[in-house]
Amino acid sequence: MMKKHFLFLGLPVLLLFSSCKTTKSTSTSIRAISSKKVIRAHHKAHFSKNTIQAKIKTRYEDAKISHNLTIKLRVKKDEVIWMSASFLGLPVAKVKITPTSVQYYEKIRKTYFDGDFSLINDFLGSDLNFQQFQNLLIGQSIFNLNDGRFNSSINEQSYLLNPKNQAELFEIFYWINPKHYKLNKQELKNKTADQRLSITYFKYQKISNEYFPKNIEIEAFQPKETTRVKMEYRNVEFDKKLRFPFKIPAGYKKTNIGGL
Repeated sequence: MMKKHFLFLGLPVLLLFSSCKTTKSTSTSIRAISSKKVIRAHHKAHFSKNTIQAKIKTRYEDAKISHNLTIKLRVKKDEVIWMSASFLGLPVAKVKITPTSVQYYEKIRKTYFDGDFSLINDFLGSDLNFQQFQNLLIGQSIFNLNDGRFNSSINEQSYLLNPKNQAELFEIFYWINPKHYKLNKQELKNKTADQRLSITYFKYQKISNEYFPKNIEIEAFQPKETTRVKMEYRNVEFDKKLRFPFKIPAGYKKTNIGGL
């Protein structure tokens, strides 16, 4: 089970001060506007940089165990997400994710995985692709909001969007910040499997004219099991020239989803 925990901690991707302005959700009254205007503003607030480099202070919790890890994150937008996780200053795992593959290795049991996105979906309890997973990390909607019609209401000092016709298998909800139109929260519910994925963006920081998450909490609820990952982004930099070194060490044993 240890390798599952280290992989999940390495996956959050995920992401979070020097000279960085921190913002919170506005507490003032919100003027009601149409869902089309909210969606238009959210898309306009899309992440415009080409690369991300950051350190992430991460805490993993489930019913049996909890860990604190430090993750080095490097992202080339739409191409690769790379992470190196350490525990008490010692490297323990490395992850490389592309639109077509997921690779990782962990040093505790000397195992590795080289496959597709089904591994991450197994952990999150939801079917996500690379683009959706990337959006999760940067405060954008998992799904394209232009692909449907939405109801708009005001809830928890946010614009709450939900499809007028929810999908047969899933329900999706978005809470959008009325100040900068990034997400305060997004939630995906599986109607048939009793699974729920909730991503909350507690704070944002403004860096190089970009509103970027500072504190994220990912909660994956499944029958008889709840997993929680808390992330704090530190030392975030954009548009740096980055390398993504990844080589599975000799002698490591291959694993698969069923073996985690």
